[in-house]
Amino acid sequence: MYPRRFYRILIAAVLGLSLAACSTLNGLGALLGNEVRFTPMQLQGSLDRNFPKHYDKLGGLVSMTLLNPRLSIPQGSDRLRLDFDVGLGALGSDSSRPSGHFALTSALRFDTGTRGLHLKEPRIEEVNVPGLGGAMNASSRALLNSWLSEYAREEPVYRFDNSLLDKLGSRRIGSTVIEQGMVVVQLDQ
Repeated sequence: MYPRRFYRILIAAVLGLSLAACSTLNGLGALLGNEVRFTPMQLQGSLDRNFPKHYDKLGGLVSMTLLNPRLSIPQGSDRLRLDFDVGLGALGSDSSRPSGHFALTSALRFDTGTRGLHLKEPRIEEVNVPGLGGAMNASSRALLNSWLSEYAREEPVYRFDNSLLDKLGSRRIGSTVIEQGMVVVQLDQ
């Protein structure tokens, strides 16, 4: 009788610890040996917390609001895809409503200053702004490219939290690749 009770308690404790470990890794990257893996859902959660974003250019004459970011990793791709709804405004008109959409693809890089994953070599893949005849004019293209350069330089797609950095200890973050639908951050010793 005593051994059965002991085994039940032991099994319950192991299951409880397993569930706790899974939930801890759910919000963080999964640390596996010399790499940390992130799912598209983890990156999407970070984006959801940081959008919409509003930008004014030319002293407020032109404005852009990016809304509803959607992150995916196309099958067999080594780049992620980001789709955004975009609101454009000029001369004080409202840019908070979507007036079109655009998509970009990008690799990722780790930046020690922000402790985050940033776009690397982003490329605009698709733009559809019906109010502009479906295609971008020179000013909207310049605004979008300006935003893309600034965003890739300053804003991480995903920021490492203190808990994950503590788990990494003295290991340095090396390259970042996208493979098999996951973002994989390699760790150096």
